[in-house]
Amino acid sequence: MKVIQNIPGVVRMYRSLGQLSPYRNGIEKARAREDYDEERKNIRMAEDIWSNKIMNLFGSELIVHGKENLPAQGPVVFIGNHQGYADIIAYIAAISPSMAFAFVAKDDLERIPLYGPWMRRIRSVFIKRNDPRASLKAIDEGIELIEKGFSLMIFPEGTRSKGPEPGSFKRGAFKLAVKPGVPIIPVSLNGSYKMYEETGVIKGARIDVLVHPAVETKGLSRKEEKELCLAVEKTVKDGIFKLQEIQGGEKK
Repeated sequence: MKVIQNIPGVVRMYRSLGQLSPYRNGIEKARAREDYDEERKNIRMAEDIWSNKIMNLFGSELIVHGKENLPAQGPVVFIGNHQGYADIIAYIAAISPSMAFAFVAKDDLERIPLYGPWMRRIRSVFIKRNDPRASLKAIDEGIELIEKGFSLMIFPEGTRSKGPEPGSFKRGAFKLAVKPGVPIIPVSLNGSYKMYEETGVIKGARIDVLVHPAVETKGLSRKEEKELCLAVEKTVKDGIFKLQEIQGGEKK
């Protein structure tokens, strides 16, 4: 990591977290009285303000395709590709105008000061990679949240691709939606790796997000579940290539 070059960007990101403070009490009070609708309302407003603030701070451009496929309410599971650290910001900016949601993310993020606690506060679930037992426990925690009406996003690749080429999807990620029988919303993203991974310096970039139609998961046989996993993976990856064509065509 190019530490010195990234200091200004990191400082701006941490300062932006201060904008979330007014929503902290609303989230925690609603959670304490189990008013989950009110809790999600406060989470959605906090996410919307913060994500757009970050995108504007770095001069990034977000273009969302398929907005008509965003659900008005959940619970749903968003399944998307994972190019870089900026994915969380970009996905929140794309989806939070419609609804609140959180992430199934690696536990490293939970240990980041200020940022980690906020990820947990919006109902994110943290997962230990290479620890099957802990992974299953995290999925079960996510299912409990879904049963309370919360929506989550999971990255089936399991790690950042750090570039335009997506990795293979892991089938275990789909249990988050299949077990509780909630719809999957496939989402494709392209360009986020240019905000950091491409050069190692935090900067602005154009990011395109494509929201696909919902896929139902209720009452699937094992064979149908396997077919669903493959179909969703194909949908997401085809979407990535479509976005790359759009970006390439608009650059000419």
